[in-house]
Amino acid sequence: MTSLLSFALAAVLPSSGPADVVDTAVAAGKFKTLVAAVTAAKLVDTLKGPGPFTVFAPNDDAFAKLPAGTVESLLKPENLAALQAVLGYHVVPGKWLAKDVSTMTGAVTVQGQRLDFKIDEGSVRVDGARVLQADIECSNGVIHVIDGVVLPSTKSIVETAAGAGTFKTLLAAATAAGLADTLAKDGPFTVFAPTDEAFAKLPAGTVESLLEPANKEKLVAILKLHVVKGRVYSSDALKAGKASSLSAQPLEIVKGEKAATVNGSKLLATDLDASNGVIHVIDTVLLPKGK
Repeated sequence: MTSLLSFALAAVLPSSGPADVVDTAVAAGKFKTLVAAVTAAKLVDTLKGPGPFTVFAPNDDAFAKLPAGTVESLLKPENLAALQAVLGYHVVPGKWLAKDVSTMTGAVTVQGQRLDFKIDEGSVRVDGARVLQADIECSNGVIHVIDGVVLPSTKSIVETAAGAGTFKTLLAAATAAGLADTLAKDGPFTVFAPTDEAFAKLPAGTVESLLEPANKEKLVAILKLHVVKGRVYSSDALKAGKASSLSAQPLEIVKGEKAATVNGSKLLATDLDASNGVIHVIDTVLLPKGK
């Protein structure tokens, strides 16, 4: 798989050994916008630290593809947090060479959200951006050059679910239970989200009954069973085999021959990033024991 990537090392590295991530980027001469952004974001000292870091570095041409005014806006002092989030989304803890990346499906960034990796027509894609050059060795990590700026999700769990269009019943239930604001603002949370079809599998009249004010406590208990505190991606969830939901009952996560399940509910899709968490889609509504 490593042949899918270019292994040309940076010619700018000094003979005494590789420089750190920042100095390597400066010397290369094709990351002027990235270096300016790192400086404005006050991340120079961090990226010159021990690390190690894996940096998916957009070149100047990549930044030039962004809509007019985007870079100038991000560099404004009042947008410091947004700039730090964008840059942090390009950095993964640890040193991951091309041979590693080409066998991975993704990696969690220092920003907190997950980059997705895939092989497409002989190239490695990082959230859709193509790796142009790989394995530029640095004293505190490695740089992979990409042809696009990748952006973390800025939509909350509620906004992400609403945009998908397949979680109308879940969102209505969260609103009725008084949990919608929490899932929109707080976090991070991991939500195992039943689709509208999952709710439709419940006995006739069940959803309507749960949405009645008199049954709010029961509805809250059901929804909390679908939520885990923290951002737990599928690989970690499967490795752990269990998770503690916000209800008093645990979740059992099992990797089956055809599909993974959560308390018996099949995982249909995983790792949908949101600004305050991650969504995994399931095909059955989870019910507390005795319900």
